[in-house]
Amino acid sequence: MASGTIPSSPTDNLYKCASYYFTSLNPLESSHPLEPVARYRFLAIAFHWAMFVLVVIVGVLGLLHDSWPKQTQAFWINVHALIGISLWLVLVARFGYRVRHVPPTLPTDIGAFSRRCSSPVHLTLYALMSVIPIVGFVTFIYHGRVFHFGLFDFNFGIKKNRAVFEPTEDLHGYLAYALFALAGLHALVPMASIHGWSCRRSGAVSVPGR
Repeated sequence: MASGTIPSSPTDNLYKCASYYFTSLNPLESSHPLEPVARYRFLAIAFHWAMFVLVVIVGVLGLLHDSWPKQTQAFWINVHALIGISLWLVLVARFGYRVRHVPPTLPTDIGAFSRRCSSPVHLTLYALMSVIPIVGFVTFIYHGRVFHFGLFDFNFGIKKNRAVFEPTEDLHGYLAYALFALAGLHALVPMASIHGWSCRRSGAVSVPGR
């Protein structure tokens, strides 16, 4: 050990691993940023986790659609729609932030295949999150429903039209399932190798034979 070097404590190593865990989840990362930065900024992390929570909530509400009692079904459909709108607005805000703030590069140990797939997977995820709320919005208003925002209502005055809302409702569901499947693969498959690389490098975990 070089003179004057302070050894890393187990707590420091665990912190490094945990920090990489949370920052490496950013779906807007790029393998070719314009300006390299050390790590994801606080607002980028906040955007990511806000969207994660909104996707989980709106997804659970959508999956429970047919389980709601008739008396409360309209209420929960309205909540589902409002959260979907919120998700879309957060997505737009995040894109605006992303244009002005370049994310860090991918770790050098990430393979060529993962690098090539990173951008297409992320673009597909965000395309789905952009389109699904719009399709849901069309489905909602062509059911003849009214948005209830608590203090006020917003009525587009569109009458119920089965020819419109039936196909868009099916499309909304299929796209949502595609989003869940892709997000699950994105979270489970690459994360294992990335986190293992991070923890080994930080020394937070020991690997037999190393």
